[in-house]
Amino acid sequence: MRLVITVLAPIVWLFCRVFFRVRFHGVENIPAEGPCIITPNHVTYADPIWITIPVRRRIYYMAWDKPFQIPLLGFLMRLFGAFPLNLDNIDPSAHRSARELLRQGRALVVFPEGGRTKTRKLEPFKPGAFRLALAHGARVVPVSIRGAHNIWPVGQMFPRMGRLTITYHPPIEVERVRDDITRAELRILARELAHRTRRIVASALDTECLPEEEGKMQKEKGKSVSEIA
Repeated sequence: MRLVITVLAPIVWLFCRVFFRVRFHGVENIPAEGPCIITPNHVTYADPIWITIPVRRRIYYMAWDKPFQIPLLGFLMRLFGAFPLNLDNIDPSAHRSARELLRQGRALVVFPEGGRTKTRKLEPFKPGAFRLALAHGARVVPVSIRGAHNIWPVGQMFPRMGRLTITYHPPIEVERVRDDITRAELRILARELAHRTRRIVASALDTECLPEEEGKMQKEKGKSVSEIA
């Protein structure tokens, strides 16, 4: 399996380089070993492929269950480390798989918005991925996918040429919570970690991809920095 990915990765990278002018920043921030949760913003169906191209270690994905129902696509998704998650209901099977992967020291991708944004705007981050990180002491790696909406907007059948930039931010070190922590305490810590991660992801996105107030704040921050410089 690893050999298949090794052979395909340069081909996919070349395709993306030519058609999407893809650039990767901070790939070295993906830990070489140990449990970690990679948390990108989610704009297109191609996001899992794009963020995987430069990463050396094997990555696993918690992915929307509907595409798994398409025979060939479902087979390929499983082949490349994806496992299904039902977004409509609580899915204990998917969460068991995620917990087991982290116990084994694997790298797991979770899209914390819960699904693709339909408006191009960055959505709130759900706490599930961050509860996992806290329960296992897994580092969190925020990832910003910039330019994807222009390449493959919602409702368009196929992607078009464009410019894509993927930024892998420094990992957030997460201390494993104590075994006797209450659900309320864990909920608060997960929400704090989710907010922190989302702010980092947002920092490398275009302002028009942020909710209005956040976009204004980011523009003002950028203006202040340029005036100081």
